[in-house]
Amino acid sequence: MTTPTPDTATGDEHAGHGYITAKDDYLKRLRRIEGQSRGLQRMVEEEKYCIDILTQVSAMTKALQAVAIGLLEDHISHCVVDAAVAGGPEAEAKIKEATDAIARLVRS
Repeated sequence: MTTPTPDTATGDEHAGHGYITAKDDYLKRLRRIEGQSRGLQRMVEEEKYCIDILTQVSAMTKALQAVAIGLLEDHISHCVVDAAVAGGPEAEAKIKEATDAIARLVRS
C-alpha cells in the first residue's frame, strides 16, 4: 500500500481519492459483506450443508469483487487520469500502481 499524496491545495491527504464521492455507497456495501461473513460463520457453527455454505461464499466473493472493480474504476478514472494529464514520473507510477492492482485482482 502506498502512502497517500496530500492534496497540495488543502493539505488533505484524502481529498484527491476518486472513490470519495461514493464513500457512503462503498461503506454500505462493505457492511453488507460484513453481515454475509457473520452469516457464514453462523452457518458453520450450525453445521449447515456444505453446498449451502459454498453458495454463500461465492456470493460474498462476488460482492467483494464488485467493490474492488468499483474502486479500481474510480482510481483509474480519477487518480490515473489526473496523473496522466500531469505527465512525468507521477503518471508512470500511477499506471504501474493500477497495473499491479489489476494483476492482484486477476490472481485472486
